[in-house]
Amino acid sequence: MAKLILSTGNIVSGGPSIVRKPGASNLELINSLKVSFQDAQLDYVDEIANANVNGTTTTTNGTSNGVHEATTNGDSSSSSSSLVTGPLYWTARDQQKKENDNTIFVPRIDWATAGLSEERSQYDITVKIFFLPTTTPDVPRRAAYTQEAMELVLKELGGIPDVDLLVVSFPGMSFDGDCEWEADKLNAAQGDDESEIATWQAAVEELHRQGRVKRLGISEFGTEKLARFIKRVAIPPAVDQINIKNCCNVPPPLAKLAREQNVELLVHSDCTDILPEGTLRELLGPQGAGLLADPATGSGGLSGNLTPQWVIKYTAVVKNRGVIENKGYFAGAELN
Repeated sequence: MAKLILSTGNIVSGGPSIVRKPGASNLELINSLKVSFQDAQLDYVDEIANANVNGTTTTTNGTSNGVHEATTNGDSSSSSSSLVTGPLYWTARDQQKKENDNTIFVPRIDWATAGLSEERSQYDITVKIFFLPTTTPDVPRRAAYTQEAMELVLKELGGIPDVDLLVVSFPGMSFDGDCEWEADKLNAAQGDDESEIATWQAAVEELHRQGRVKRLGISEFGTEKLARFIKRVAIPPAVDQINIKNCCNVPPPLAKLAREQNVELLVHSDCTDILPEGTLRELLGPQGAGLLADPATGSGGLSGNLTPQWVIKYTAVVKNRGVIENKGYFAGAELN
């Protein structure tokens, strides 16, 4: 079994602009991953060519997939003697992995270039984690996903100690209907209260207690869902994100509840199922990045069943200018 960590890098720093459509969309994530993979393949194929010109021998490290071995957490600063050929030359293994933890960074990450240009206090940093419907509502695993995802974001932003807001998106939630009243009513029966509350208590509240997150938020909770949720958690959400672009206005009962409970209502345009299994396989398959083997022949890359598990989105806004300086995504998937 292999664990894949996908990353976009900072999508604000350059490259083609991302096309956005009205309503819920995952185009920003998908397009950004494509650009990240393409850029890495171009960057590291030059590295391989230069090493060969200089007489350095490349190796597949005894494997048939050509994963770059001599790196630490995806750090691309290793010596050229460790370069690899093969379809996965632009990826890296995690050399700080625990026993039996086969983690591959897609693409390699140069942590030396990560970070913010100003002091941490100059930014409002928002993070949103999506638990995907392809995985079971296993609370310990969700807690592990959350810790891992947060550590990646904190490291990507230069080893900062905390973020201002963490928003949680659970699978099966939406805010759709012919009007705000219908959307609110349908929302009340969505999701799974028990696993959502247990996940919040085990994973999300703990980050708040550790001081790594200043405020907590939830996504796509209507009036009844939010009221039930607040009654049962120790640290209630300070923010509720809802997507009303395909629907209507904010339901009056939800607006009233939010005022009473000091919950800030924010509008967003993210998909709940932001990284479908088929889309991820297409991104990494023979017609995409070439990371996965051709299912017809079994050759050319990694083989197995691919399951996306989580996505985390981060945004760092410079406070006094209201400008987004750093924005990107990480995603976790399992291949077995």
